[in-house]
Formats: sequence, structure tokens, C-alpha cells
Amino acid sequence: MFELTGFQRDLLYVIAGLGRPSGQMVRREIEKHVDNVNHGRLYPNLDTLVEYGLVEKGRHDQRTNYYEIAPEGRELISKRRRWEDTYVSQPIEETH
Repeated sequence: MFELTGFQRDLLYVIAGLGRPSGQMVRREIEKHVDNVNHGRLYPNLDTLVEYGLVEKGRHDQRTNYYEIAPEGRELISKRRRWEDTYVSQPIEETH
């Protein structure tokens, strides 16, 4: 998990939360939290997650692919959460 960029990790979390989203669905969701998500940034990073075996890529139809979290991706998310919990065991309080 630590070899991933923050953006790739965010993509992994979004895919895990959406089931089998298309690339455009991933883009729309991630754009709620990340600026400058264009085609040239999104798809190479999705392809990297596929190459790492963390995400599986399939076809909805002739034009649209879907992305699905792989078991290895779920395991990495679980490991990451355990690692985070060793440092942040209590919810972080917001200050205004």
C-alpha cells in the first residue's frame, strides 16, 4: 500500500465503495474531493492499480469499462486501516 500515491489510494477506496463503477463514475466521485482529475491523470492511475493486481478491469459494453476491487486491494485497505489506527486511534476533532 505504501508504494501507491495518495491519488491511487483514493481511487482504490472509491472503487471499493462503489462496487463496479465505470471510469467516469470514479472520476465524478473523486472530483468531489480532488481537483484536476482529467483523463490523462485518471486512466493511467487506474491502469496502474490493475497492473498491481489491486483492481480488476472488465467491460460493461463496447465503450465502457468497469473497475472492481480485487481481494488484494481489499487486503491492502485493511492493512492500511490497521496501520492508521496505530497512530490515530481516536477520531480527529474538527476545529473551527
